[in-house]
Amino acid sequence: MLVLAALAVQSLLVVVAAPQDSELRGGRALTPASKLSDDTRTPLAWGRQGSQGRIADADSELQDMIVQYAGDVTDEDVAQAQIAGAEVRRMLREGRTGHLRMTRNQALRLAENPNVAYITPDRELHATGLLDYTVSTVGAVTAQAFGYDGRGIGVAIIDSGVGSEQRDLLNSLCLGSRIVHNKDFVTWEPNSWDPFGHGTHVAGIVGGNGFCAAKAQSLLYNGIPGVAPASNIIALRALDSTGTGRDSSVISAIDYAISVRKTYNIRVINLSLGRVIVESYKLDPLCQAVERAWKAGIVVVVAAGNNGRDNSMKTQGYSTITSPGNDPFVITVGAMNDKQTPSKSDDQMTSFSSKGPTLLDQIVKPDLVAPGNRVISIKPNTGYFQSHYPGNTIPGDWFRGVPYDAYFTLSGTSMAAPMVSGAAALLLQKDSTLTPDQVKARLMKTASKSFPSTSTAVDPTTGQSYTMRADAFTVGAGYLDIVAALSSGDRIATNQTAKSPKAVNQGGTVVFSYDSSDTSGLGVVWGTGVVWGTGVVWGTTVSTTGVVWGTGVVWGTGAPTGTGVVWGTGVVWGTANPFSESTSAAGDN
Repeated sequence: MLVLAALAVQSLLVVVAAPQDSELRGGRALTPASKLSDDTRTPLAWGRQGSQGRIADADSELQDMIVQYAGDVTDEDVAQAQIAGAEVRRMLREGRTGHLRMTRNQALRLAENPNVAYITPDRELHATGLLDYTVSTVGAVTAQAFGYDGRGIGVAIIDSGVGSEQRDLLNSLCLGSRIVHNKDFVTWEPNSWDPFGHGTHVAGIVGGNGFCAAKAQSLLYNGIPGVAPASNIIALRALDSTGTGRDSSVISAIDYAISVRKTYNIRVINLSLGRVIVESYKLDPLCQAVERAWKAGIVVVVAAGNNGRDNSMKTQGYSTITSPGNDPFVITVGAMNDKQTPSKSDDQMTSFSSKGPTLLDQIVKPDLVAPGNRVISIKPNTGYFQSHYPGNTIPGDWFRGVPYDAYFTLSGTSMAAPMVSGAAALLLQKDSTLTPDQVKARLMKTASKSFPSTSTAVDPTTGQSYTMRADAFTVGAGYLDIVAALSSGDRIATNQTAKSPKAVNQGGTVVFSYDSSDTSGLGVVWGTGVVWGTGVVWGTTVSTTGVVWGTGVVWGTGAPTGTGVVWGTGVVWGTANPFSESTSAAGDN
């Protein structure tokens, strides 16, 4: 099963809305050079990304960049970019972001503009990534029996596109499509469908209805529905035919979703993609974009990444969350193995699911987990997956009513994220007044907290075994439970934020705390006033008496080997050594 979950770094720079500079720069006056990210300032980084694959002249070679502005983008800002010699490709005035093509020297000249906050490369991204069991496991079948099917809720799938010919994405009469809108942001490879196949599979997990494909073959079939089978899909293509995108394409898709959110009632964005973390989320243009969507009233769900097996820094896969899943606002989702049974009693964490805390900021992630191992969903009719993994097609069975050539299995946090996106759609169908923070807090508080303290998984390809601990950096607040979330009446105040807490190392003991550097002035959910319940998961045991956040200890003396690297000043993966995305066609045994 192809497990896709991170965006590799490439060469486009964009200017994005300004974070709190005094926080990020220690109160020092900003020079033009300090406004450039490390991989913008460093000639070697530019050379690696040169168009001819050589060590390029960092000062004179044209590169695509993302520019973040401190205030609204004005005509004067556009004029100053042109005076600096930059080619203005796109300016998002409301998003305070620009996509420009320029040299490093031109970027330095542009940075003299006091409204320019931060400049980064337009980095490259990648996609992250049995439904008949998984929807039962998370409680979606029960929810659908009570009429919660996501009807009227728009879910934006920012991915490799969605195949418009997919029958399970038709309406309840199997006539009109529920893909109510689509738009392509892959400027280097224009296409109106899904030549990769990843986005189609993700869309099926969110909103496949599970019966139109069978009906087309005259089969009597109960179906393999998605979590929200009546939801509307907004297909925003930001990844190309190889599953690769750029910061600019994803940011453009996010800002577009914000601009049309009222037209299509977009209440949820699904991002089953990611890339290496290069700087703090407060500076990362991808993180700033997801925060704009969140603050515009859209729930943003992000795959955690598929790097949980990476032990290159002796951290046992800790601190491998990818961007923008490192942002504390969004809901970051790890992957469980449902063992192909509807009961949660035998489920365990997957070995490939990325773990927290996040690099640089030490944000506690993932936020929760959902099924992501060998998940069955809509099969792309053509494209990469069909040609490279034909064995992942689910065999048709006339006697059982299983349609032929209609469904396909994939593994990854890419598959877990749309489970949560679908769950968010159900909550918003029930109560459209919920804010993104209220949805996040509800899903995390009601998540199941019953896990084995440790579990072991085997890679079916290599035979290598991996041991996973049920700690907060692996399973987050718990396992998605849709029935519990729909049944709960808990609602945090509208002036509260559900930002994920920060893990702090206090003399070898790690505790959770709220990031006091935030200046929003809003009340917080975590911290000493916990809105959490009594179940908590951390260390090598599952506690039933503590609280999840607050002053409770996470790691004591039994910390995983290599955590000194995580907590030290030298991060696990520096900007000059990004970890590669792992892929898998089979998932765990």
